Amino acid sequence: TGYGHTVPLSDGGKAFCVIYSVIGIPFTLLFLTAVVQRIIVYVTRRPVLYFHIRWGFSKQVVAIIHAIVLGFITVSFFFLIPAAVFSVLEDNWNFLESFYFCFISLSTIGLGDYVPGEGYNQKFRELYKIGITCYLLLGLIAMLVVLETFCELHELKKFRKLFYVKKDKEEDQVHIMEHDQLSFSSISDQAASMKDDQKANEPFVTSQSPTSNDSSLNN
Repeated sequence: TGYGHTVPLSDGGKAFCVIYSVIGIPFTLLFLTAVVQRIIVYVTRRPVLYFHIRWGFSKQVVAIIHAIVLGFITVSFFFLIPAAVFSVLEDNWNFLESFYFCFISLSTIGLGDYVPGEGYNQKFRELYKIGITCYLLLGLIAMLVVLETFCELHELKKFRKLFYVKKDKEEDQVHIMEHDQLSFSSISDQAASMKDDQKANEPFVTSQSPTSNDSSLNN
């Protein structure tokens, strides 16, 4: 997220931060991708398939309703409820500022203008920081699951196709014609080689000269 309230000051600390980030960020992305791909099977695909097969509802309608319900649950449990908790635990934060912190953090913007647990009179500060870390990790996974669920909607896939680069049909036809010509030429070459092989395998027969045939007839 990168709030910027804690930064390395020494040259060794800055060098370690660069090396650690180069190694840690790809592994973090791989971890999040693996976790989201496994969660979405149980949270999105199987429930949609269950209602589609068991109750006979349209798969597209079930997917839309499921995405809306999942989005509402995620907003409630990772934005509204945490915002209410932060507004109580943080002395100078109201509900809007707490909700703003949740959105800025889970969207990975991380401006750093609001950082929880930085007050001098904060009770159980270490435990509070660990709880915030777990909240950010779980919230980020939930956000990715919701985004992946919406990306699998049929209507959104059709909308995304509007921005795809379309291939020129004439170029496709040219490629097809070239492919056909190559295939025809290869077939003709193969047929010619097969005929040559058949001629080579035939027994050699000596043809009699016409003069010898005439002399035999005269005799």
